[in-house]
Amino acid sequence: MPNYKLIYFEARGRAEPARLLFAAGGLQYDDVRLTREQWKELKPKTPMGQLPILEVDGTEICQSKAIARLIAKEVGMAGKTPLEQARADMIADTVDELAAPCQTFYTLADRNKALTWADVTFFAFMDWVITAIPGDHLKGCENLKKVMDNVSSNQGIVKYLKERPETPY
Repeated sequence: MPNYKLIYFEARGRAEPARLLFAAGGLQYDDVRLTREQWKELKPKTPMGQLPILEVDGTEICQSKAIARLIAKEVGMAGKTPLEQARADMIADTVDELAAPCQTFYTLADRNKALTWADVTFFAFMDWVITAIPGDHLKGCENLKKVMDNVSSNQGIVKYLKERPETPY
C-alpha cells in the first residue's frame, strides 16, 4: 500500500474532494494542513507553486483534479468503464466550472459600497439557494453577510419581501 501525504491549507477548499475520497475508500493518509506562514516557506520548493499537493511514496502530484482522479482510481470510484470514467470526469469538470464564478463573490464583496444592482442580484440568488437548500451558506463570509444585510434592510425591499407571494422557489 502506498504512503499518501496530502498537503493543503487549514481549510477544506480544493483538497476536500481528495479527503472525502480517502475517507470513502478507507485509505490512510497524512493530512498536512499548513498555516500561511508555513506556506510562504514551502511555496518556492513546490513543483507548481500551488496547493494541494499529494505525495505518493515521495512523488509529488499537483492539481486538485489530478489528485482526486488518482485517489478515485485507487479506491474504485473512477468508473468501471472508460465511458463511466468520462461521464464522471464530465460531471466533476462541470462542478468546477460552476464553482469558479462563485469564488469571485468571496473575493470581490465590499462591505462599504452603496447598494447596487449587483448586491440585489446576489441577494436574490442567495435567497433562492437558502430556500432550496436551507443552511448557513455564508458562514465565515462576513463581507457577503453584510451585503445580504444591506439589501434586506432597504425599506423598499423590506416592504416587497413582506408582501411577496409565497412560492416554492
